[in-house]
Amino acid sequence: MTRTNPYVFVVGCGRSGTTLLQRILDGHPRLAVANDSHFVLEPVTGYRPLHPVKGLEIGEDPSLTEDMVRELKNYRTFPRTGLPVESIDHAASRASTWFGLVSALYDELARHNGKEFAGEKSGRYVSIIPHLHAVFPRARFIHIIRDGRDVTLSALHWVAKRAYRGPGQFALYQHSPVATCALWWAQYVRNGQRDGRALGADVYHELRYEELTTDTVSTVRRLMDFLELPYTEKMLRFHEGRTRDDERLSSKKRWLPPTPGLRDWRTGMAAPDRELFEALSGDLLAELGYELGTTEASAAVGEAAAQYRRAWSEDLVQYANTAQQTRD
Repeated sequence: MTRTNPYVFVVGCGRSGTTLLQRILDGHPRLAVANDSHFVLEPVTGYRPLHPVKGLEIGEDPSLTEDMVRELKNYRTFPRTGLPVESIDHAASRASTWFGLVSALYDELARHNGKEFAGEKSGRYVSIIPHLHAVFPRARFIHIIRDGRDVTLSALHWVAKRAYRGPGQFALYQHSPVATCALWWAQYVRNGQRDGRALGADVYHELRYEELTTDTVSTVRRLMDFLELPYTEKMLRFHEGRTRDDERLSSKKRWLPPTPGLRDWRTGMAAPDRELFEALSGDLLAELGYELGTTEASAAVGEAAAQYRRAWSEDLVQYANTAQQTRD
């Protein structure tokens, strides 16, 4: 099985800078990167983040059917690719399996943008790296990681504007948004590190959001070495002509260039929230080399953290069951 596209998957916990990275990579003259089109697995499996893929074994590539093609044409986020719906029929005409169709569509995406290679930014795919690697063995994975406390500040704002996104999908969020964010972030990061590192450094690359925004050129140069594509300054000009000077908008909608300090847990997170977050996921923060804001959680916070961990485990089971019932 030889497939050139998809060339790369950009993955990571939501609010970690995946869109910023997608825009930088998409600015390369040889690489097009779709933004959250989510069509690789969802139309045939009903996949939902943080859960095992149902009904499809790792490496399995089901035969292509008319129903699959029809499902993809109606899939709500496929238009994010920018491809006309006719491209699905064109790709299907030269594919015999589902992932053959997916690969052909990334070929279409590359051609549509006048480029050679194409990939996907779907942060949630950080939890299914083994599935993607098995069917696209030549694809590379870039896992972007951001300080979970800054992720939390961004996620709280995100969910407040539109409920049931990201951590807001979980029942625990109604009881403790901060605890949910801490556990949600840690699960995504650990999943990606576990599965990605097992593939080796020629397939999997980690980078920090903080480095991308403070040492942009060096970070992107290293990234291009990993992708075996030449570095070009054009990638860092993705925002030109698109930036909007309106602070009411999110940084994403403002099309900002790499900008450090958009969130800062030191000044933006209340001390009790910081203590709770670190009681739940401070071990991962420390492993990643991030500074901790508290030395030791109080007994009360430690007890609450234990309760939240149990509730999170129950939440994941319920979430998985709901996803399966919806698919059935």
